[in-house]
Amino acid sequence: MRLLQESSDIHAYLAADEVIDHGHPLVQETSDALWTATGDAYSYAEAAYAFVRDTIPHSADSGDTRVSWRASDVLATRNGICYAKSHALVALLRARGIPAGLCYQRLTEDDGTGAAVHGLVALKLPGRGQWDRVDPRGNKPGVDARFSLERERLAFPVRPELGEVDYAEVYAAPHPAPLKALRESADRPELWRNLPDSL
Repeated sequence: MRLLQESSDIHAYLAADEVIDHGHPLVQETSDALWTATGDAYSYAEAAYAFVRDTIPHSADSGDTRVSWRASDVLATRNGICYAKSHALVALLRARGIPAGLCYQRLTEDDGTGAAVHGLVALKLPGRGQWDRVDPRGNKPGVDARFSLERERLAFPVRPELGEVDYAEVYAAPHPAPLKALRESADRPELWRNLPDSL
């Protein structure tokens, strides 16, 4: 699938805001530690991906009912759903000058009911000339997402026959619908009720 930049300005995919707060000391400290262990953009991107995927549990897997949405809060609480974990990864990538944005899918249950929007990350590494999607959701039985530039290894490949959708846009800032659900939910049970079913 060809990914489409929502913004024509690549600098929008390096910017900091209230959600992707990569100027925050904790984001900088985490970025510095990962960079020291790697030293080049490709290795750093893969290490940042693994860090978010593997050391920050998806709250549905861990049972944590807290709702985090700001990148620095995700790193501080080591907690978040797919959107929040994506915010953290985008912040870590941007902290090292790697353009990164947010992508989404519409997923359903196996019978086509229970649609919800799932969050992903797109990054543009030096010399690649294209966006690559990765999914930092976190693995569990039946989910095996990987950092792969040759062939996407997402947590949930879409099933069009069930009405599932890969949205092609790469957003510089979080889409308003998922962000609203995060910000207006007091806990994860409320968040589950507020999740958007499409963009």
